[in-house]
Amino acid sequence: MEQLEKAAKDAAQEAVSKDRNGDREGAIEKYREAIKYLRKLYFYSEDEYRRRVYLEKITEYTSRIKTLKEGLKPVTIERKPSITWNDIIGLEDVKRVIRESIVYPYRRPDLYPLGWPRGILLFGPPGCGKTLVATAVANEIDAEFYSVDAATLLSKWLGESEKNIKELFTRARETSLKGKPVIIFIDEVDALTSKREMEVGGEVRARTQLLKEMDGLENKGRKFYLYVLAATNKPWELDEPFIRRFQKRIYVKLPGLQERIKLFKYYCRRLKVSPEVDFEKLAMETEYYSAEDIYLLCVDVQNKLAKEVLELNLPQREATFQDFLEALNNRKTSIILENLRRYEEWANRYKAI
Repeated sequence: MEQLEKAAKDAAQEAVSKDRNGDREGAIEKYREAIKYLRKLYFYSEDEYRRRVYLEKITEYTSRIKTLKEGLKPVTIERKPSITWNDIIGLEDVKRVIRESIVYPYRRPDLYPLGWPRGILLFGPPGCGKTLVATAVANEIDAEFYSVDAATLLSKWLGESEKNIKELFTRARETSLKGKPVIIFIDEVDALTSKREMEVGGEVRARTQLLKEMDGLENKGRKFYLYVLAATNKPWELDEPFIRRFQKRIYVKLPGLQERIKLFKYYCRRLKVSPEVDFEKLAMETEYYSAEDIYLLCVDVQNKLAKEVLELNLPQREATFQDFLEALNNRKTSIILENLRRYEEWANRYKAI
């Protein structure tokens, strides 16, 4: 058993070494060798903990072989945004800043000889429309939209996080230099730009690469339209160098009373709703609810009515005020109220609109 473990360990170490140096064929061969020894260890071992470890390594190396065979997959998700400003209820201040920062310079670059913001950070509670804002502005200027989350960019394999980030920006830059505007949207950017007490070298290199790419956007001698929009629910975890790279830092707040009334009306526009439903009262009962919370509450009402038809064979009916009250009783806000103070404090210190 000891000899098998040593053989598996030696093969795995050699595979990782070849992997790091870009020797794909050699790495695949050694990963396969390590898997061969690990399978024998899994078969002969009677220790459940060891068997679980062996199986995890087999799965990990098998996945890595598949990745190496296929080559580095594009990390971007390209799609034509279908969201427009009309689909976003409220957030008027946010829309204004985004238009002034992206739409106006794109339409009349001659009016901006000093340049315009390339990095924009959207921060605030979850479910308040940060992603919708990014897709809406991409739609307005007919931009190519690259949407990624930080976890997609990060990789435990040495060098791949940097490669992912470099590939993303290279593709986006090539497109923008052809005259096509490009928006890179990075969700949960704090996972990539936060400085942690316990971090591996790969995370540091990934952050350094992202800083380098964002600095490259500030090319004052060339008029290209490449923007980085990033979203975070935890702005207080961002590292200082990244905060400076976002020339605009916009607080996307929870909807106010009037916005909540409009959200209820918007989400219920395709439901059969009784005239007695008082949306203003519902809005007053949903203080501290996000836009997504309100949407899900309306979905709960819809599901209740559908269940009555499908399970109880009752005729389809209109949603009543009582239906909404019951849904309210069963669905509380998803927002951590203690964090609202932290958002305000961070905005007071770092906002840039």
